[in-house]
Amino acid sequence: MSIQRRDFLKNLGIAGIGLSLAPGLVQAGPVYKAPVKGKDLSIIKLSGKVQANGSGIANVAVTDGYNVVLTDAKGRYELDSNATAEFVYISIPRGYEFTNEKSITRFYKKIAAERGKFKADFELKKLTQDDTKHNFVVWADPQIISESDAAQLKSEPAPDLKKLVSSYGENALFHGIGCGDLVWDKFELFDDYQEALNITGIPFFQVIGNHDMDLAARTDEFSAETFKKLFGPTYYSFNRGEIHYVVLDDVFFIGTAKKYIGYITENQLAWLEQDLSHVKPGSTVVVNVHIPVYTRQHIRDKAKEEAIGGVVANRKELYRLLQPFKAHINSGHTHFNEKIFEGENIIEHVHGTVCGAWWTGPICFDGTPSGYGVYEVNGSEIEWYYKATNLPKEHQLRVYPVGKVKDKPEYFAANVWNWDPEWTVEWLEDGKQMGEMQRETGLDPLSVELHEGAAKPSKHKWVEPQFTEHLFFAKPSANAQKITVQVTDRFKNIYREELLMNELKSSLR
Repeated sequence: MSIQRRDFLKNLGIAGIGLSLAPGLVQAGPVYKAPVKGKDLSIIKLSGKVQANGSGIANVAVTDGYNVVLTDAKGRYELDSNATAEFVYISIPRGYEFTNEKSITRFYKKIAAERGKFKADFELKKLTQDDTKHNFVVWADPQIISESDAAQLKSEPAPDLKKLVSSYGENALFHGIGCGDLVWDKFELFDDYQEALNITGIPFFQVIGNHDMDLAARTDEFSAETFKKLFGPTYYSFNRGEIHYVVLDDVFFIGTAKKYIGYITENQLAWLEQDLSHVKPGSTVVVNVHIPVYTRQHIRDKAKEEAIGGVVANRKELYRLLQPFKAHINSGHTHFNEKIFEGENIIEHVHGTVCGAWWTGPICFDGTPSGYGVYEVNGSEIEWYYKATNLPKEHQLRVYPVGKVKDKPEYFAANVWNWDPEWTVEWLEDGKQMGEMQRETGLDPLSVELHEGAAKPSKHKWVEPQFTEHLFFAKPSANAQKITVQVTDRFKNIYREELLMNELKSSLR
């Protein structure tokens, strides 16, 4: 990338992870109107019942976003709240369906108090099967900005997910998590996003992203008004089988359009501490956020410090709260794929995106295919893979011939996008085992071809290839006829790709 272009991207705020567009390139949401009087702190008494078929359900967590209480033996709850609370909502217990409207989950009631009281009952429906085994998918950054983007979302990823779900059989349990940047500041496209979810046929929970915020709001507290009208609370939890799921809002709007930091507010941390107090230590907890809690991008880019809009500044407290559990963190935002490990019990899955490099082609800018994460749950254990849109789930690597990476002209390369240290990446020359390939940081050759240069890609010319740590290299002999790359993931699944002689030697010219 030229210095001039890098400086241009920095001025736009997209050279690092804190992505945004120059003013005028996108349309913000409705103009925000500030409140005309002070904050009302009057007490509101919340009460109600959680039930199924007329029978109360005990020990269901109910919250107003500040405090958490459990239902009694008859499914009843009472909660002293205040007028700043917007919703009363439940942490759906295991064994029950996810109530939804055309795939949008509904687990909350908007508080409309009268004389300081509000009554909200929740009617659940028991599953007809055991949910100890279930599956979920993570859709990071659908990020549609135009009708053409919306049409592509509905014609490619949505049917692809529907087909994948069908492949698991009629009785397979699935749910989805929209991991933020559901749209790209164009709130009128939320309808198209919801239509896409309805095509998939599975219930989805939503995470707010930086491109889902009201950009005219004067503070972070008012930046999620549109999102909440459509999808409810921005932080909450639910349960399926033995897994406790949590959604958090880690995008903190700083009051200037398209400016934000990765940060979890005290309200959320205090709520999360209460929420997790009802989860048995040692259980598996899956936390879903938009901005990654952490990535190594600044290290790959040799930057002096982390991008303030690219990681969560106060992540140490989140790590502390998750320490008693086996924890997975799902995030998006970056448009690349990465695995981050914090100690022995926390793994973060930074996801490649549904839109790839903003709907410019088939890949993200680290070479990861446009797609989504798939997670298979059995009890407290989770296995996962990355599903490329419109490609078989066995598509887990891409192999490049000798010379495709310009600074390693005698080597062939492999991009193994879902790699983590438990994987092995080996190669064979004409059937002979040659050992493991060498992992290095570099640019994916296809991303360079599609994205590098001031004129590419034509749709969004500011997109650039980004360094990745999941590239692997090996040097074949001069008379090699066939190269096989064999990767084994942490679950002992084996994937292979081959290069024949004419492909192997077809270097860039």
